[in-house]
Amino acid sequence: MFRFSIEGVEWILRFSPQVSIEDAEKQAIFMSLQQIGTRLTKFSHGSAFIMFTKNFGAIIFEIERIPSFIITVSNIISEENWYNKESLFK
Repeated sequence: MFRFSIEGVEWILRFSPQVSIEDAEKQAIFMSLQQIGTRLTKFSHGSAFIMFTKNFGAIIFEIERIPSFIITVSNIISEENWYNKESLFK
């Protein structure tokens, strides 16, 4: 779990129990999330977003604003598990 502040609002970054990664990887995700900065404040309660990184693939984040400002890493999907309509019909 990580705590950080954006525009005076205290946020918590946590990882779902199904996301099994090392502490160094969690730190790297946290640092990547810092790049988004103030854009996090625009998400409403119950929103979700995806961040694509070379190291991890697609990282799915969920936003809670009530009762606290919490961002949960709910899943990480490696690039080899990405599918699109075009690749399924080749």
